Amino acid sequence: MSFWTFENIKSVLAGTWITRPDAAARPFGVSNDTRSLKPGQLYFALRGERLDGNEFVAQAAAAGAPLAVIDRPEKLPPGLPANFGLIAVKDSGDALLRLATAYRTYLDGTRVIAVTGSNGKTTTTRLCEALLSRSLRGTASPKSFNNRVGVPLTILNAKKGDQFLLCEVGTNAPGEIKELAEVVRPDIAVVTSIGREHLEGLGSMKGAADEAAELLKQIKPGGTAVVNADAPEINERLAVLSARGGWKVIRFGQASDADLRLTEIEAGAESVRFRLNDRTWYSVPLLGKHNAWNAAAAVAVARRAGVPQEMIEEGLAQAKGAEMRLQRVREGGVEFINDSYNANPESMLASLETFGAIFPRAIAGGRRVAVLGDMLELGEQAEACHREIGRALAGSAAFDVVVLVGKNMRFAAEDYAAAGGTCPVTWVDRGAADYARQAAGVLRSGDAVLLKGSRGTVVDRVIGAWQELLRERAARPAAPTSTESAAAGR
Repeated sequence: MSFWTFENIKSVLAGTWITRPDAAARPFGVSNDTRSLKPGQLYFALRGERLDGNEFVAQAAAAGAPLAVIDRPEKLPPGLPANFGLIAVKDSGDALLRLATAYRTYLDGTRVIAVTGSNGKTTTTRLCEALLSRSLRGTASPKSFNNRVGVPLTILNAKKGDQFLLCEVGTNAPGEIKELAEVVRPDIAVVTSIGREHLEGLGSMKGAADEAAELLKQIKPGGTAVVNADAPEINERLAVLSARGGWKVIRFGQASDADLRLTEIEAGAESVRFRLNDRTWYSVPLLGKHNAWNAAAAVAVARRAGVPQEMIEEGLAQAKGAEMRLQRVREGGVEFINDSYNANPESMLASLETFGAIFPRAIAGGRRVAVLGDMLELGEQAEACHREIGRALAGSAAFDVVVLVGKNMRFAAEDYAAAGGTCPVTWVDRGAADYARQAAGVLRSGDAVLLKGSRGTVVDRVIGAWQELLRERAARPAAPTSTESAAAGR
């Protein structure tokens, strides 16, 4: 029996028909965005902080959705097609999770892989996809679909017969991974790292490890945990969890007892090379020493899934990084290293180290500039964490100019000066309407610029502000030459 029948969907959702859909329609998959909805996909009207999906049902019908799941019938517009299906539920978000839970059971022949961790989730997910797709067919989480909307959407757009389904699972508060892990129920679970992320909600690194452990608890019997051997906070939980769950553990990292041990790492200006304890050298075209750990995790997953060794090596060599993760962007004579998708202390320190490896010496005709935004959601540890970054900057020889964006970066500026930092420092108020333009105004053609900060600081807008400044300069009338000035004076 097909999962994708209207009656089965209605039964799983325990909803109420408002109107029944065209019986000849063949639904498949789910969307919550009418701009990208494909004909045949169900539309889930989800409510967010700014928008209410119940107000876009007409657009969903026009885009080819045969049915919408809604939780605010009073928002329905007049004039919907008579054969456009509508199911009313109490909460569309909860209904989406229910449907994904049921569909996960339907995908009984698909190996489900879930990736979590404080840093490296999306990059590791992309690397796993690059390796698995060399010899297997499957579905992977697009972008950073790692919350209670993105995870069920990833599952519901997988196909029966897929050999793998790759999910990214994130959190910023206790209990979130538990809820998602009970939906995903992975065959392979990956923990990339444990760091000081979302401390406002999780409280500590122990809290972050507790959340990651919730994913491990849901590994199916006979499954596998792939865990960073250099993260003691999660490793101390492994023995009890694996014995209770009946699954295998593969540990990767530099620890002497790691199953996949990183024995050598060479981080270059274009890629990172590393060797594992099987003496095989691997190369991946990503920036940063830390990506050796992400790649090692992907190697472990691929081997467990049966991908041939030569395809693993080829897949890593041809892999592509995720957007806004140490992404090189050249605009108007400036080379940006855009690592602005998100930030916590560990990822910020890794970015500073990586930039220093790319540009170890002064640049002829330019400067090395750090544009660093606040690290958000650090709670009571925010001040201490930002001061730590200031001291790290002072101890680094990688920068000639420093631009700090946001109120917490004031603490970084204070400790930078106290620790003997000598570069010119500009502080920019993130609350100012022109904060990106202020930061861009410091730049010159020929500079190399690191952009790093939490998503909420949106420091990548500096690129657009720099482009705008260049357009304005190009539009200005050229200053008269001395000869022209003399002629005009006659």
